[in-house]
Amino acid sequence: MPIPLGLGLPQMKQYDLGRDVADVARAAEAVGYESLWVFERVLFPEPATQGLYGVPGLAWPDQYRSVTDPLVTLTLAAAATGRARLGTSILVAPLHVPFQLARSLASLDVASGGRVIAGLGTGWSLDEYAAASVAPFEKRGAVLDELLDVCAAVWGPDPVSYKGDLTTIAPAEVGPKPARPIPVFLPANSLRATRRLVDRADGWMPVAMGASQLAEQWQRVRDVAAERGRDRPVGVCARANARYSAEPLGSRDRKPFHGSVAQIVEDLVAHAATGVPEFILDLQGTTRDAAELIGVATAVYEAARAAGV
Repeated sequence: MPIPLGLGLPQMKQYDLGRDVADVARAAEAVGYESLWVFERVLFPEPATQGLYGVPGLAWPDQYRSVTDPLVTLTLAAAATGRARLGTSILVAPLHVPFQLARSLASLDVASGGRVIAGLGTGWSLDEYAAASVAPFEKRGAVLDELLDVCAAVWGPDPVSYKGDLTTIAPAEVGPKPARPIPVFLPANSLRATRRLVDRADGWMPVAMGASQLAEQWQRVRDVAAERGRDRPVGVCARANARYSAEPLGSRDRKPFHGSVAQIVEDLVAHAATGVPEFILDLQGTTRDAAELIGVATAVYEAARAAGV
């Protein structure tokens, strides 16, 4: 049976927010993509305090100079579609007031008829933390834990009551409530993060950077789940940050999901063989406009299905 495929929505500076998000969302749903996704970047530091992903010397991509707000983008997609699930991959938890984010996600879930997936994480950019975080970078894990607590409280039955380091909710009615329990997905970049994922989340959200690496990571997550006695399956949705090229790239040092449509699909087939059940393809970074993004996304989807993925 074909695996579900998701598509990253256009958020970067070459796209028109008011026009392109709805157009791409409708086209992706019509082709067969089962989910639509957004990511979060709030600024482009010049000069940067640190390299991309915290890697010294790694340049930030030029497209990050302007990235649309993830929840605004997802709301536009929700209004333009009726079936596709709507996910965040990911929201940087410490850049949001927990109570307000929990309410925004619940409202979007109600408005979309129960289609929201909350992918949450802690981020890595010191510059973003300096500009927008609710707590210092060193407390990022504690902020994510509190956000998970607040979401559980706000999305649960009234009266809602909670006391944490950042949030105090006196007994109150808080609505609207989600249309159904919103699935929460987390990364697992350390043992502590993996334990949080196993204990508190519905699923895991890795980045697909090589089939063998993904298989090893997936096995580690399952091992921790077994050790901690988790009695329900761990969902998985792997993000593939693709870089499209009209011509095939040479095999020497080609990175996964970089290249032509055929090469991207070849990598998808290899990664799907790991047993990971769902993938997000983010193709927006190297397509010039919405028309090209729709064309490439359609070609990738059709070729993937022809390849049995």
